[in-house]
Amino acid sequence: MQNSSMVRPIFTVVAITAILLLIPLVAMQFTTEVRWGAEDFLAAGCLLIATGIGIALVARYVKRPAYRVMLMGALVLALALVWAELAVGIFT
Repeated sequence: MQNSSMVRPIFTVVAITAILLLIPLVAMQFTTEVRWGAEDFLAAGCLLIATGIGIALVARYVKRPAYRVMLMGALVLALALVWAELAVGIFT
């Protein structure tokens, strides 16, 4: 079964995403500086999961190391740009 070979990396991505999303959740309990709503957690979760699955797919299917690095870098850069735009609106 070829599809089951991606179950572990996807589970790992989801687990890491959940751990990362605990950071603002815990911060909200101790300070008023962090104020995330449900839509913020949903957006961040979708961005992190999509990027993580993209990186897992690149790591699995792209054979040339130089291409791997470039594609993973592009995914991380895209995540950073979208995150920054949603956070502070750097393009508008």
